[in-house]
Amino acid sequence: MDEELLPIGRFARLARLSVKQLRRYDELGLLRPAYVDEATGYRYYRAAQARQALSIGLLRSLDVPLAVVGEVLAGSAGALEGVRGALEEELARRRRTLGVLERVMAEGLPETAVRVVAEEPLRVLLVRERAAGMEDVGRATSAAVAKLLAGPAVAGPVRLVGLFPLDVAEAMEVAVGLAVDETLGGAVVLPGGRFACATHVGAYEQMSLTVHGLLAWCAERGQAVRGPVREVYVSDPAVTAPGELVTEVLVPLDDPARE
Repeated sequence: MDEELLPIGRFARLARLSVKQLRRYDELGLLRPAYVDEATGYRYYRAAQARQALSIGLLRSLDVPLAVVGEVLAGSAGALEGVRGALEEELARRRRTLGVLERVMAEGLPETAVRVVAEEPLRVLLVRERAAGMEDVGRATSAAVAKLLAGPAVAGPVRLVGLFPLDVAEAMEVAVGLAVDETLGGAVVLPGGRFACATHVGAYEQMSLTVHGLLAWCAERGQAVRGPVREVYVSDPAVTAPGELVTEVLVPLDDPARE
């Protein structure tokens, strides 16, 4: 046998990978053995393959998916751009989470001022988007808003309403409605009725604190609530600082108020 060939165990130590990883990379075509013994199935590698093996290990340590690793090894230009974008989104999400945590640390769990209001039915153009869990709700909401604002212009000020399920799941549907008058076709009617309402002042990323306080108020008073949670965006984020954004958060009530 060629003395340059290394058995898989020895090569694994040289490449700082496990034997299991090397077998997996062989199956995926990322790193083929230099020789496979037909009788025993043993894999052998050349020392010169260590650089490629170490490169795979480096990319995996940076959370690069295996499919993208293959593109990088093949020399595909821009293969890592998507990974960078995903990491930047994750970093932004972590920063938003940190902001909420810091507010809880400074102010404690929210004690939200809640009132019961009567809302009239509202005609809206509705756009729905799928969100891959709570961490993806912001993106899905922004996508729905962009689609609405790219559509036909409406008379008067723009009024947007977000609709979010009460039940949190790994995949969920969110929607955003644009209030319109009766002259515009294709609209749906959001039902009116009695709602528990709280005013959120601050960044959208901290909206969960107000929703938490609103639902806690309902639970403490034995109020049965229905979904979806509504967010009525009072402020225009294009001209309002994040800390000054005003949003009305509402949940429909089933039973008469017992404040």
